[in-house]
This record gives sequence, C-alpha cells and structure tokens, in this order.
Amino acid sequence: MSHLRLFLLLLLLLSLLSSSISQPSPPSAILIDCGASESSVIDGRKWQSDEAFVTSGIPKTVPDKALDQILFTVRSFPLETRRKFCYVVSVSRGWKYMIRTTYFYGGVNGKGTLPPVFDQIVDGTFWGVVNTTADYADGLASYYEGVFMAQGKSMSVCVASNSYTTSDPFISALELVRLDGTLYNSTDFSTVGMSLVARHAFGYSGPIIRFPDDEFDRFWEPYSLNSTVPNNRKLEVSGFWNLPPSRIFNTDLRATQVQPLEFTWPPMPLTKATYYIALYFAHDSDSLGDGSRVFDVSVNGITYYKELSVTPAGAVIFASRWPLEGLTTLTLSPRSGSNLAPLINGGEMFELVPLRGKTLVRDVTALNAIKRSFKNAPADWNGDPCLPKNYTWSGVTCSEGPRIRIVTLNLTNMGISGSLAPAVTKLTALSSIWIGKNSLSGSLPDFSSLKRLESLHLEDNRFSGNIPPSLGGVPHLRELFLQNNNLTGQIPSNLLQKPGLNLRTSGNPFLTQQPR
Repeated sequence: MSHLRLFLLLLLLLSLLSSSISQPSPPSAILIDCGASESSVIDGRKWQSDEAFVTSGIPKTVPDKALDQILFTVRSFPLETRRKFCYVVSVSRGWKYMIRTTYFYGGVNGKGTLPPVFDQIVDGTFWGVVNTTADYADGLASYYEGVFMAQGKSMSVCVASNSYTTSDPFISALELVRLDGTLYNSTDFSTVGMSLVARHAFGYSGPIIRFPDDEFDRFWEPYSLNSTVPNNRKLEVSGFWNLPPSRIFNTDLRATQVQPLEFTWPPMPLTKATYYIALYFAHDSDSLGDGSRVFDVSVNGITYYKELSVTPAGAVIFASRWPLEGLTTLTLSPRSGSNLAPLINGGEMFELVPLRGKTLVRDVTALNAIKRSFKNAPADWNGDPCLPKNYTWSGVTCSEGPRIRIVTLNLTNMGISGSLAPAVTKLTALSSIWIGKNSLSGSLPDFSSLKRLESLHLEDNRFSGNIPPSLGGVPHLRELFLQNNNLTGQIPSNLLQKPGLNLRTSGNPFLTQQPR
C-alpha cells in the first residue's frame, strides 16, 4: 500500500472517529409518526408507523402544507363524548419517560372548521387539555411534554373527546424518550407526573435548542428581553442536576448594573397548582477574576434561594413543590459585597400532576384476554379500563376506593363476534355479565369462581356445547338467560332446582331436561 493511500485511509478513520465523538448517540426513544403508512428516517432517527400501537382511528393526510415531515399525516378519532382512544407502547418498568405529543391540525376536519379542543391522558391519569387553536392560526404545530414513570411493561397515551370537543380529535406524532435515572429525581414519580409548562434558554433568540445539543431531545425555547452577546464556552454539564445542554450557558439574562434583575417567567399566567422549578446559572467565562456574583433568588417576592454564588462551574437550584397562580415574577437581588451583575441562563417549570391510581392488574390482564377473543371489540378498549373515571371502557363499570376492580360488564347488542375467553372467570369482583344479542360462539366458560355473580345474560348468541353444571354452585346467581343459542345436552338439575333462579333456556333446539 502506498504512503498516500495509507495517509488518506488514516484521514478517513480520524474523520469518522471525530464525527462519532462530536455527534452523541440519539436518546433511547420510541418515535411514532401518527397516521403514516410506513416507517421513515427523519434527521437520522427512525420514526415508526403507528399501526402497531393503536387499534382505532383513521389515518389521514393533512390538507394544509406542513414543513416538517412528521406533520404530513394524523390519526383522527371519532367524536364520541367521554371516549378515549389510546396508543399502547411497550416500555421498561420503573424508568422515567419524557412523553411528547405533537398536534398539527392542518384543516383535517374540513375547511373552515376550527381545531377541536380535547383531553389527553397517560395511563389512568388526566394529563391536560389539548388546544391548538392559537398555534394553528399562526401556522404552527403544538406540542405537549410530560415526564411519567412506567408503572408496568406498557404505557398508554390517549386522546379523548369531552363536552367542549366539537369535531374529531387527532394526533400527529408521539414520542417516548427514556430518561437518565438522575433527571428530576427529587420528584416522587410513584405519586405524581410532571407536565411541562416552560423550558427556556434565557437571553437566546435563535431556533429551539434540542438534540444533539440536548442528549434527551428536550426542547429549550428562546427567551430574550434584550440583545445578548453569546459566549463560546463549552461548559462541562455532566455534574449538573438534570443534565441541561451546555449550549444554554452561551447566553443569559443579566442586569445592566449590580442591581436587581426582575422579569416575568413563564410569560403566561399559571393555573393554581403545585409546580417543580429548576433554574440554571453559570458565569460567562472560565474565571471570575477579582469579581463576585452572589445574589438571592425570589419568586413572587418569596425567597427561593439565599446567597447563590455563581461560579464558572455553574449551579442549579430547584424546588420540587412550589405553589403558584397567575403571573410569576423572578427577582435576582445582589448581596452586599457582590460586584458582578446577577444573571440567569435557563429555567424549567413543570406542573405536578397527581396520579390517579390504576385498575387491578389481574383485572386488566383478564379484560385484555377477553378483548383478544372478540373479533370486533369496542374501539375504546385500550389503556386503563377504569381511569380516569369519566373515561371507563364501553360496557365496563368499576368499583370505587383504592383497589379498583371491574364489577359489571354490559356489552349487550354491540355487534361483537368471536368467543368468550375463559379469562372472564378471573374477574372475580363481577356481579353481572350482560353480553346478550351479539354473535358470540364457542363453549361457555366455567363461571364457578365468580362468587359475587348475580346476573348472567348470554341470550341471542351462538354459544354451543353443554351448560356447565358448576353454574348451579354460584351462590348468588339470580338470573341466567341462555335462550336462543346452540346449546346441547341436558340442563343441569342443580340449575332447575336452584331456589330463586330466573332461568331461561328456550330457543336451544338440542337442549333437553332430565326426565323426572
């Protein structure tokens, strides 16, 4: 091999090595392009079609022109008040995930129709209201971001119509990014989630800072009150709480003299709630020289942190639970002896979202098995069956209290075919099962484990085989409707002799009674 070829090969290897060092690996994420018919690679990252994650809704192409490829399509869901439609995504139990939903209306519900306002839900918890009207009027997409812990092996993210929804809800994109265990770890994610209110790079006026600057692809929006001269420091942020991108420390908001710096942040009024606040600071050069930058931080006149000393290494101060309402004012007040003006580089604020619990896992598992045995289960049978309370699955009634269970099933005349899975007998809190007037076939399960069952309506289906004698041992059974099926054999004598039982079996031509 000639020296020239060897030299060129070494240059290529060095270039590749340099590229791999300078360009961080994308975060561990599931990126879903809602409504897309196939997967695609956008900016070097793979976006999946949503077909494997959702079982309802209609994919649509957005009529209005969009600049971002992931905004070309949406999945649209029918306008049904108090019905949720969910994406179910496999995750790693116990890890925190940043969930980002993106919505670009694009006139998908018809020209001249305003964007719908609707709810979004994570697992069994109401996350918030989606209102894209203002952004759409400006030709923009809307995004919502939250941090939630995976309580199980999957997470559900749902959109839902409410009383204020006037046309079909929709979604453009869904992202689940697994976060480093140290991020936001002062929050007890077993009891709350966090919904992003604001994340800003102060003094910055460029496009949103995100991956590759932020290794988790968090969005840092610009927030500039006056002109700022950026510095070119590459601050080491590995020791920083929440691992902010070093780029946010290239700009800042600062007082023009050694005097208090006061400004409104976030730039919108807040609803009355409890918030997580994290503020980021760093000196703008590698040395303070003979200077001192020490100040107090207050929020709405209440001391947030005393005697913060900002050094070249930087600092983060945070509050895990801070009550706020209305407009919020941050004030940085220099301490006596400080001879450098106060400054601030970045800030994050989240509203704390109390988790509303979850349906008993055993019951959820059983209902999902029943769903799989149906050929056309109700469209909203995804996510948590019982929560939020206003969004239970069609035909499902749940118990109150800390241990949430399924207590009735009423799927009468819903056009369901397929079979009735034996897993129904795992729903041991059931008092009634009404699935009459459908097209269900196959044999009847053994219902003897349902000790609380009082009413069982299976009429007007296509069930076949024998009536399980164990039904006679269900202690509280008062109604058993089996008429108009294809049942065979003899009616068990313990059913015929059961006191107080309303038993109906007509319309089963091959069903007989035992001779007396």
